Amino acid sequence: MTETATRPIRLAIVEDNPLFLDLVSSALDSVDGLEVVATAKSATEARAVLADADIDVAVLDIDLPDGNGVGLGVWLSSQFPRPGVLLLSATDMLELFLGLPEETRAGWSYLSKSSTTDFDVLIKTIQATARGRTIVDPSLVDRSRAKPGGRVARLTKRQFEVLRAVARGLSNQAIADEFQFSLKTVVAHLTAIYSALDIPEGSNPRVHAVLEFLKETERDS
Repeated sequence: MTETATRPIRLAIVEDNPLFLDLVSSALDSVDGLEVVATAKSATEARAVLADADIDVAVLDIDLPDGNGVGLGVWLSSQFPRPGVLLLSATDMLELFLGLPEETRAGWSYLSKSSTTDFDVLIKTIQATARGRTIVDPSLVDRSRAKPGGRVARLTKRQFEVLRAVARGLSNQAIADEFQFSLKTVVAHLTAIYSALDIPEGSNPRVHAVLEFLKETERDS
């Protein structure tokens, strides 16, 4: 769902650690434009609590005592008008996220719990996810390199850096600021990237480009 001027982004948070749940819920609920409307400590409780909830983004712990956030997110997507899903993990479980079909993974984001200590990253990821974008933990994206033989590997070095910035969730203006480009130059790079990756017409090119980035890169250890 998309954030509107009159309605805050409505959040559900599913986390089995009561302290972490309380801290994250209280912190997010205090942010203008965000509203925590439901919380749960397990997948079973979440299915009951969220059955009638009207949410824009579900923030889900991957490792739950009776299942995992990935399965819960798939259930949410099958039951309701597609909410955004933000997966949180205490350990590196990005491969589990990447194992989802691309059509499911669109509109999902992934952060390690260590990155939630950077509250600005967490808020921006939630906001982007509510708009249907896919964001991946910046600390993981920054360690990514192109797999040989794919379309991402054929991008120029600068194009790869711009695509990686998109995967980190940077806006066009933020990319321009980081690389000291004009906005026109950023748009030109993105247009070239979308063409090189053969992004289908009529799609959300930013989301598809990030999914291609995830599929065709690997992380340095």
